[in-house]
Amino acid sequence: MRVAAEPAASSASALALLQNTFGHPAFRGSQADIVAHIAGGGDCLVLMPTGGGKSLCYQVPSLLRPGTGIVVSPLIALMQDQVAALRQNGVRAAFLNSSLDALEARATERALLAGELDLLYVAPERLMTDGFQGLLGQLARGHGIALFAIDEAHCVSQWGHDFRPEYLQLSILHERFPGVPRIALTATADPQTRVEILERLGLTDARVFVSSFDRPNIRYTIVDKDEPRSQLLRFMRDEHEGDCGIVYCLSRRKVDETAAWLADQGFNALPYHAGMDQAERARTQSRFQREDGVVVVATIAFGMGIDKPDVRFVAHLDLPKSIEGYYQETGRAGRDGGAADAWMSYGLADVVQQRRMIDESPADDIHKRVSSGKLDALLGLCETAACRRVRLLAYFGEDSAPCGNCDNCLSPPRTWDATEAVRKALSCVYRTGQRFGVVHLIDVLRGKESERTRRWQHETLSVFGIGSDLEETAWRGVFRQLVALGLLRIDHEAHGAFKLTEQSRPVLRGEQSVSMRETVRKAPAAKGGRRKAGTGARAASPVGDSPTAQALLEALRVWRREEARTQSVPAYVILHDATLAEIARCRPADDDALGQIPGIGARKLERYGPAVLALVEAART
Repeated sequence: MRVAAEPAASSASALALLQNTFGHPAFRGSQADIVAHIAGGGDCLVLMPTGGGKSLCYQVPSLLRPGTGIVVSPLIALMQDQVAALRQNGVRAAFLNSSLDALEARATERALLAGELDLLYVAPERLMTDGFQGLLGQLARGHGIALFAIDEAHCVSQWGHDFRPEYLQLSILHERFPGVPRIALTATADPQTRVEILERLGLTDARVFVSSFDRPNIRYTIVDKDEPRSQLLRFMRDEHEGDCGIVYCLSRRKVDETAAWLADQGFNALPYHAGMDQAERARTQSRFQREDGVVVVATIAFGMGIDKPDVRFVAHLDLPKSIEGYYQETGRAGRDGGAADAWMSYGLADVVQQRRMIDESPADDIHKRVSSGKLDALLGLCETAACRRVRLLAYFGEDSAPCGNCDNCLSPPRTWDATEAVRKALSCVYRTGQRFGVVHLIDVLRGKESERTRRWQHETLSVFGIGSDLEETAWRGVFRQLVALGLLRIDHEAHGAFKLTEQSRPVLRGEQSVSMRETVRKAPAAKGGRRKAGTGARAASPVGDSPTAQALLEALRVWRREEARTQSVPAYVILHDATLAEIARCRPADDDALGQIPGIGARKLERYGPAVLALVEAART
């Protein structure tokens, strides 16, 4: 469904295509500038948050330019869903990946060379094969290549959390086809990763478009880990009963156990990790994409490229490895712009575990230093008493003001002068020989006699009992923050013993004070409805209080569910929740009015208009 064949299309033709094909009334943010740049033949790197509309930045110019757009995507499920969504809009799209048999793959290749495809999605592994490179050569000499789009471009970074070695070879695209514009896109890249993307993909002369990384509809909450399962259950029941969500765990065993436990609690919870067979993982992903109210408990093997718009929460039961990982994982919530939650429980054991994973990894010293630096930045986010969002955005080089929609803004934590307690803790580490972990050190500080304190004769030390004024929970908070502040390190070769660092010396000598967040057990959240995006208030229904609108919205959802089941596609591929809500609110009476609803392009109006208008009419009678 092309509107122009010339290399550089006008802004009017781009807007007409956006409206008629995709059903959007206008471009958002920097989309129009990006589309104009790439449609005019320029290269670019696009950094845009999840849900910000990255796909349109290459889909629209690909339709504006002659030839077929080639999209490099690392995930089979993402390709399938995006192709399904494009076909719903009348775009001739296809994919080539391992899910196709030989006959299907050959049919797609024939369609490509015959000029019958507007967009082709391909995995990087297949793209780099001699056979596919030959196919591209034929295409370039024939109907032409409109552009190369490299999605999830952060996969090229060896320092990143999703490194894919095959991405390092993608610079060959410019070498072999120098006249074809390229657009690299990612939702997650700190300044160091941006430089690496540009260098490794040969995009040194490319224009860089950086949108705000802010996702104002997501509320960030990080709680001190106390009873993590109970805390998670309280959060899910009070805030997200019946909602679709993702719960991340670090280990496969914990994934299986947590999913089974949540299922016992009445949630529609499914496990997902790399230890499951491929068919079982595919079933879980399909149910997540197509059903309502599914909660997937997963390792980080699940999620990159997940395009489901109505994920209402992402929870972490374990600490991620970096802010990039945390940002990308939490960014899978609220893609539709509706209120969503990013919730995490965090404790000292998480810090110890992540430090051990870095220390014991086979990586070289440079990689270990980079990983440690990224973990330190994440610990700073966890321990800050200021706005979480300000800290998060600052990591990506973006200035911002306190958001009013994170736990620290809504309920500011108390801080206290912890200098005396810190000096006691550091002295205890030193006096006990820097040989013990947190449990024993707290016993010594609180004067708790045990078999171990007697065996090591620690009851005779000057530090025994000097911390009896603080509870065990408070001391755990002190030691956790000491590690986060770099005043203590964990020696995994000595079975997790705490060691003093150089930074601890000024504190021990009384030359430096230390302020800390107060560790408290947070009260259960109050039950209530959905929050309004970007505020601490509670939101009403998306269609208001009208019983007629509510009944129509439910009828539209039932119709969409059946339509999606018939076509074997996710429900949001038919029409997004926001589109259904707007139909229920406006109750359009004819094709012209229905065509003005965002998300209703010409093809969907033709295909679904009669059924939707019939439901609207039935709601009126």
